[in-house]
Amino acid sequence: MNSAIRNIQLVAVIFILAATVIAFFLEITKMYETQTVSLADLLLMFIYIEVIGLVRSYWESRAVRVIYPLVIAITALARYIILQDKEADPSNLIYIALSILIVSIATVVIRFRRSKYLNIDTNKTNDL
Repeated sequence: MNSAIRNIQLVAVIFILAATVIAFFLEITKMYETQTVSLADLLLMFIYIEVIGLVRSYWESRAVRVIYPLVIAITALARYIILQDKEADPSNLIYIALSILIVSIATVVIRFRRSKYLNIDTNKTNDL
């Protein structure tokens, strides 16, 4: 049963990789046809690159590192802010900026949770 589930996961990862590469090249084609490159286009391509990195990381370790989805979320939220029209409610901008801040703080906490500078005891002892 575990083998079947693992194979389904690997097929899904291959599908995600193929779809991401196709979307990446479609975006390049669109930029070539319109002869313009906007910041939103670059951020979208960066999201594609991060998804490809997530797939590579999963393929190598058979586990999803939490940092990749968080970085993808930050980039997607920043892209959303850039694409937001001027008639939109300004409070949405504050909410999205706060969500970027929260995800960024979560990323820093995850990156440094085992840091020697934070003096967090990672030993799980019950010596009370």
